[in-house]
Amino acid sequence: MGLHFDRPWLLLLIIPAAAWLFWAWKRTLRLSGPRKAAAFTLRAVILLLLISVASGFAPTFRDDYRAVVFVADRSASVADDARIAGWIGEALDGKDDGDRAGIVSFGRTAAVERPLTAEGGAPALRAGIDPAYSNVTDGLRLAASMLPEGGRIVLLTDGRSNAGDAIRQSRLLKSQGIAVDVVPLASRAADDAAIESLQVPASVRLGERFTIELEVASTAESEAELRLFENEREIARETVRLSRGINRYLFQNIAGSAGFNRYRAEIYMPGDHRAQNDTAYGFSRVEGPPRVLVVEGEPGSSANIASALEASLIPYDLASPEQLSVELADYARYDAIVLNNVPATRLSETVMERLASAVGDLGIGLVAAGGADSYGLGGYYETPLERALPVYMDLKGRRQMPSLGLILVIDRSGSMDGGKLELAKEAALRAIGLLRDPDTVGVVAFDDSPWWVVEPTKLTDRDAVTAAVQGIQPAGGTDIHPAVAAALDRMLEIEAQRRHIILLTDGMSAGNNDYNALTAAMNEAGITMSTVAVGMDADTELLKRLADAAKGRYYYTADQSTIPAIFSRETAMMARTYIVENRFVPAIGQAGGWLPLFSAGVPAVDAYVATTPKETAETVLLSPEGDPLLARWSFGAGRSVAWTSDLMGQWSTEWTSWPQFPDVLSAWVKWTFPQFSTDPWLVKARLEGGDAELTITAQGAAGTSNLTVSLTGEDGSAETLRPVPVAPGEYAVRLHNARPGAYFMQISESGDADGAPSGGSLAGFVIPYSPEFRLAGDEEGRALLEEIAQVTGGRMLSPEQPGEVFRIERIAARGKVDLTRGLLIAALLLWLADIAVRRLSLPWNRIAAALAGRFAVRQGPGADAAGAAAWSRLKERTRSAGEFYAGGGIRPRGLEPRKAEDKLPDVRIGGTDGTDTARAGPSATGSAPSNGSHSVLLDAGSPDSGGAAGSPMERLLAAKRRGSR
Repeated sequence: MGLHFDRPWLLLLIIPAAAWLFWAWKRTLRLSGPRKAAAFTLRAVILLLLISVASGFAPTFRDDYRAVVFVADRSASVADDARIAGWIGEALDGKDDGDRAGIVSFGRTAAVERPLTAEGGAPALRAGIDPAYSNVTDGLRLAASMLPEGGRIVLLTDGRSNAGDAIRQSRLLKSQGIAVDVVPLASRAADDAAIESLQVPASVRLGERFTIELEVASTAESEAELRLFENEREIARETVRLSRGINRYLFQNIAGSAGFNRYRAEIYMPGDHRAQNDTAYGFSRVEGPPRVLVVEGEPGSSANIASALEASLIPYDLASPEQLSVELADYARYDAIVLNNVPATRLSETVMERLASAVGDLGIGLVAAGGADSYGLGGYYETPLERALPVYMDLKGRRQMPSLGLILVIDRSGSMDGGKLELAKEAALRAIGLLRDPDTVGVVAFDDSPWWVVEPTKLTDRDAVTAAVQGIQPAGGTDIHPAVAAALDRMLEIEAQRRHIILLTDGMSAGNNDYNALTAAMNEAGITMSTVAVGMDADTELLKRLADAAKGRYYYTADQSTIPAIFSRETAMMARTYIVENRFVPAIGQAGGWLPLFSAGVPAVDAYVATTPKETAETVLLSPEGDPLLARWSFGAGRSVAWTSDLMGQWSTEWTSWPQFPDVLSAWVKWTFPQFSTDPWLVKARLEGGDAELTITAQGAAGTSNLTVSLTGEDGSAETLRPVPVAPGEYAVRLHNARPGAYFMQISESGDADGAPSGGSLAGFVIPYSPEFRLAGDEEGRALLEEIAQVTGGRMLSPEQPGEVFRIERIAARGKVDLTRGLLIAALLLWLADIAVRRLSLPWNRIAAALAGRFAVRQGPGADAAGAAAWSRLKERTRSAGEFYAGGGIRPRGLEPRKAEDKLPDVRIGGTDGTDTARAGPSATGSAPSNGSHSVLLDAGSPDSGGAAGSPMERLLAAKRRGSR
């Protein structure tokens, strides 16, 4: 046993504490005798306890034990938790009771499975780790933090570390006196094929033949199928015979289309163990003329656009809205995209996000041409494409619109649970957003019966309406008729110039009611109703019949993400003021570089879709009402143009037949082309522990030292970073938590650190799958484990002998007993006792005397004779006084008379009224009354009083002083 102090210098506080106690003893006058001594003794003990806590006082004892931390590899290359846990359990069976063990598991990062304790038994490896990487360094670091007094680490791994520096960490462990014993584990054996690399030229010319090189690793001899894709178009498929090890294949290809092309290779082998390593990507830029993608809402409606592009020698591709890809990389091969009267109801939310990202992040141009299914009429309100265009879809209160009454009938049955109901609520909010404050809106949700979410009301409190709509919850079955009837009854009470009902459901109605009376009443009152069928389970026949009978429109969608666009389109069409039919000659506004195109005048336009220009947009051509006919602006890294009339010739016949039309349209399209520099950048990615280290190298002359890059993944996510220059024309940037896949990088230059980006280039790069999924032998991992053991002075343990783990030397350590909590509790209790001694009015003298007497009695026969005699006299006097007062003041027989010098003091017995009623002693003249309340006062002048005779007040004060002693 011994004593330990964490902060021994704080023991010097005893000196000022003792000085304070001495000073306080001298200054404290109201306490005296044993009471004062007890109070200051308690204070001294309290101060001593607090100083002990402050100095870190703790008793110590010798504690010899063994300490081992097991570090288990749970990455994908091992993936054998049951085997590792069983091995650790067998090793723990060989430890002594006093030995301690802890468990750490690691993948990409490390986590503690069990702290350092004496607990035994097989562990359960349950910590959540990312198995895509093997970070031996992090596992060793965490294990070392659990061994403050030294010990050993047992590392169970295949040695395929692909994050951190395990050797450097081993040297640090050696300096701490911690040895690492290693248990080599075999990588999980299974049939697997992996594409190690896909090599394509970074840049080729249009029509050039080039070679694509592919490396495939395999753990088994087997037949497999290789597929090669260019921009989602399969260009090669070949059955090959894989051998164990590395297999190399070459494919010839011709650069047939200009732009940024993405290549993807895939391998399919029967019995393949992992899918993570079956795909590889590559990018190649094909130099050639720019290419345009034309998306037409109606088949054959883009003849005028195609003729204008052909006249300007601009290649193009035609596609329908449903053919648009959800892969961002598929848009990178185009320089501009033209949307020709395409309704948003035919574009999924994902496709619109990709189109907006292609413009804002990749710098691809966008031209939107109007028509009856475009802009607000097409349902573009609050969509990603509205963000990319230079005009708002609503009219911002600039136009006199008819009063509107809208009731939304929304299915909230159990089948709508999840995404469908959430999108229906978003659709309702978009529709409400298009209405004005004087308009009337109502929302009724239905299952087996209708429920009014929002009673028909003016939009004076939009927040309340929004909150009510967001509170719709799914429940029950589906019965359409009562809900439509309830909506019609309330709509008949609404006074508005346009009254419309929108019905949305995804199921079959439970009832078999007659809807003819409902639609007849709607026709008679001038109320229209449109219906929306969601999914294959909807009663499409009934909904289509209802829409036709109620003079509305019927929509069917299998993509629930289009529901908001449908609702906003219906709301816009209900107003019937978005299409402006009025022949006019457009006025020229902010034409900029396009002014020469209109120097000879512009043709007339018969109609257009009314929109509102955005604040930073340039309105090139205007209508007499001030609406934009032609507007342009920059959006992110790209540019977009909005033409609010059509290009089919229905509203703009003079424009499409105008001789200058091909030059004008091609000028619009060319203005949106990416503003790339002539010297593109080469981007390479290198994985390091889950992070990607990107190297950006200028292919021509080195650019400015200040770059801004915008990264865009295949999922459309974007991130802006600032690279750091590492060499002339070379920059580096780190991408944290990088996911494998194909990425685009928009590189912009600026003249200074705070300057605005100028110029730019589009580059592509690939982050490969984790090295954890690469096929490699165990030799490289075993070499790493041998070096770790050699550096730290550890052992190479056999996987078949777990009992060897605890055959190591013991740690001669001293243990400590933490008394902090107990000392603080004791100080608190003593503090309360100190308060009691100083503040409570108790007969402390008698308590002290009683305690002293009890102590003396416990002394036994060997006690001091004088003390025993004094104690006997005290007991005799107490007994005599009791007998005297019990006998009415008559001395009992046998009691010897007192000597003259020992006469009793005068005793005055006073009544409660303040008068003396009896007197005892030598001067007593009467006896005390038999009842009543009295007080007995000793005569201060008597020999026992200890004071001279005097006034009653003086005698009282003298008695009080004696009591305080």
